Amino acid sequence: MEDFLKLFVAWTKKKIRHHVRMSSKKVYYHKGQIWWVALGKNIGFEMDGKHDAFHRPVLILKKYNEHMCFVVPLTTQIKTQIVWYQISVPEGDRPRVANISQGRTISIKRLLRKERTIEMKDLNRVKQAFCKQFL
Repeated sequence: MEDFLKLFVAWTKKKIRHHVRMSSKKVYYHKGQIWWVALGKNIGFEMDGKHDAFHRPVLILKKYNEHMCFVVPLTTQIKTQIVWYQISVPEGDRPRVANISQGRTISIKRLLRKERTIEMKDLNRVKQAFCKQFL
């Protein structure tokens, strides 16, 4: 339990730094882009950021406005459940899957760096899988 609490304290400190640092920074992003984000230490079975920096790649499914977007986290741990959907990545990279069950709205203050943009056909397949599962 003590290690668990230390992780939450470490994430809280980093979250404060992200919020303050990103307050005046303009970020340009679009749907279909893969970004590394400060996802954080989350509760229960929510997907966390990785390592001590709490970062994870996500796919932007929808841009709401200049402050908010809807994302799905990406992972290299491929599982067979229906809630996981595989997307293409650059050749030479390990395959990744988008976990559509963990989709959520985030502030752009969490966006750290753009990795790349996926093809529109791949984005549409992820969106269709999400809609089929949850709408």
